[in-house]
Amino acid sequence: MPLIPLLPIFHRFNRDYFDGLLVKDDKPIVSIRWSDGRLRNTAGFYRNGIMAGGKRVCEIVLSSPVLENLPQSALESTLCHEMIHAWIDLVLKVSEGHGPNFHARMKLINSLQKNFQINVRHQFPVPVKLPKWWGVCPSCGLRSPYKRLVKGVACRHCCETFHGGKWHASCVLIYEPLNIQK
Repeated sequence: MPLIPLLPIFHRFNRDYFDGLLVKDDKPIVSIRWSDGRLRNTAGFYRNGIMAGGKRVCEIVLSSPVLENLPQSALESTLCHEMIHAWIDLVLKVSEGHGPNFHARMKLINSLQKNFQINVRHQFPVPVKLPKWWGVCPSCGLRSPYKRLVKGVACRHCCETFHGGKWHASCVLIYEPLNIQK
C-alpha cells in the first residue's frame, strides 16, 4: 500500500470513536504525520512534551518503513492505537501508558467495528537491518558484526585480559566491510 494521507482517516476516527474531542475549531489538537523513514522498530508513537531545543511537540508519528507494505487495516489499527494515547493525555488529562482507560477505549472501538483490531502490541514484521561491517580486534582477531562504524570501540576481552579492564588504544577495533552473499 502506498503512503496515503492520514488526516481524513484521523477525522473519521475522531468523529466515530472519540466524540470529536481530538479536534478544536476544525483543527486537530495533535499533529499527525508519516515518519521520515528512520522509524523502523515500531509501527508508530504518540508524544507530547518539549524537545531538546525547547520546541513544544504534540504529535502522532506513523512508521512509513513498517506500514507501507502492509494492508490498510494495519495503518488504521496503529493510528487508532496512537489516537487513544492522545485522547487519554489531551482529553482525559491522565498520565498512563496501556492502563485501564486505554484498555476500555480499545475494547469499545474493537466492538464497534470489524475492519481492524487494536492491540497493545503489534505483530507486524519489522524490517531487519543487516550488519555492514566487521569490527576486528588487532590483538586477538575476534570479529564482531556492526551495523555502523563506531569510533573508539575496543575489544573487551583484550582490554580485560591485558590492560586491567581499562580501555587501551592497542585494542581499538579495525573495521572491514562485511560481504554478505545474497
